[in-house]
Amino acid sequence: MDASAPLVPTHSGLLVDLYELTMGESYVREGLAEREATFSLFFRTLPSGWGYALAAGLEDALRYLEGLRFGDEELAFLEETGRFSSGFLDRLSRLRFSGTVRALPEGTPVFPNEPLLEVTAPLLEAQIVETMVLNEVHLQTLIASKAARSVDAAAGALLVDFSLRRTHGGEAGLKVARASYLAGFDATSNVLAGRRYGIPIAGTMAHSYVEAFADETEAFRAFARAYPDNAILLVDTYDTIEGTRRALVVAEELAAEGHRLRGVRLDSGDLATLSRSVRALLDDAGFSDAMVFVSGGLDEREIARLLAEGAPIGGFGVGTKMGVSADSPFLDMVYKAVELDGRRVLKLSEGKATLPGRKQVWRVRDGDRARHDLLALEGSPREGDPLLVEVMSEGRATWSEPLERARERARSGRASLPESVRGLEAEPYPVRIDPELERVAASAAAL
Repeated sequence: MDASAPLVPTHSGLLVDLYELTMGESYVREGLAEREATFSLFFRTLPSGWGYALAAGLEDALRYLEGLRFGDEELAFLEETGRFSSGFLDRLSRLRFSGTVRALPEGTPVFPNEPLLEVTAPLLEAQIVETMVLNEVHLQTLIASKAARSVDAAAGALLVDFSLRRTHGGEAGLKVARASYLAGFDATSNVLAGRRYGIPIAGTMAHSYVEAFADETEAFRAFARAYPDNAILLVDTYDTIEGTRRALVVAEELAAEGHRLRGVRLDSGDLATLSRSVRALLDDAGFSDAMVFVSGGLDEREIARLLAEGAPIGGFGVGTKMGVSADSPFLDMVYKAVELDGRRVLKLSEGKATLPGRKQVWRVRDGDRARHDLLALEGSPREGDPLLVEVMSEGRATWSEPLERARERARSGRASLPESVRGLEAEPYPVRIDPELERVAASAAAL
């Protein structure tokens, strides 16, 4: 398989929710399908304790829109269901996304009710793409945001994505690796992600490797022979302190041959206490440059706790809890109609009301520090920097950038936020609603 080929055929027209097709059938019957519509994608709230999210997933969303097709076999399946008319199926056979997308560039900090993207297209097209656009943006925004909290907590320590074994499928594992690197992780153990996205790959060994040898020291020697300048030895298969002493025997042998032990890894036990003991052994033996790397059930709170206790840890392998965003497995992200043929529309449902019209987000700063955001109607210039930019026109992507650029945007964007917004128990960042938008919303609600 070509490494660049997606594991899931996200171009397939059938990768939709049924209600999008049933509404599409009705739109075609009622003559509404070609009316211009704008939908806005945003989340209503942040998980408890989170101060911000990082926009991600745009690249995959644009790729999906460009490749959307209903092939002959897919149309035959829809016909067999008996749910759809020949006229609607004929329209699907010719369907190509032809619209415009405005979006936040990946890595931009974003807050509740701010559009991550807005889609303007014929109503049928804009409606049918809802589920997959949401899917692509939601997962990667969620994971990038969760990973960014570990980056904030780690205060510069090495971070490696170890999540692949427990992500919700291989495709999700690739997106997690990409999103966590965008957020500031240094590397991933996911080899295909390294090839596909150019992310540095990193990894050590499993306990099964040590168990494959009759003697722990011999296991370490064998690994060091394979990787004499990059050996990180897993020392807690049996007894952590004794394992560290055995690793030091191999470190001395490496040094005698002109190499250096890169570090040791702890994966269990009281990581704060063990890291201090192991660090002392390494330092006393003259290996102060060898890293203490830890893994095993870590998330941003555990990283912050370990460092607050003064644990001398140089790097963290973060896996399951980041890869599935264990404590906050979803964002309340939605995709809602805001304009139809130039008429601004809104939803008034209790607790789920929306704001009408195409929008722009303006970030107001004091120097390099973000002060507040202003949510306004598109085409209404306001103070600050406009964040939404056009990324697709007439169905073709007009925006492309290296992952490294999005990663730098995430770094600088996070650095611009008030410290209170970046804590593990963050304070809300102020997002104001422009008075003109409030007036339009009130007028639309009165109709």
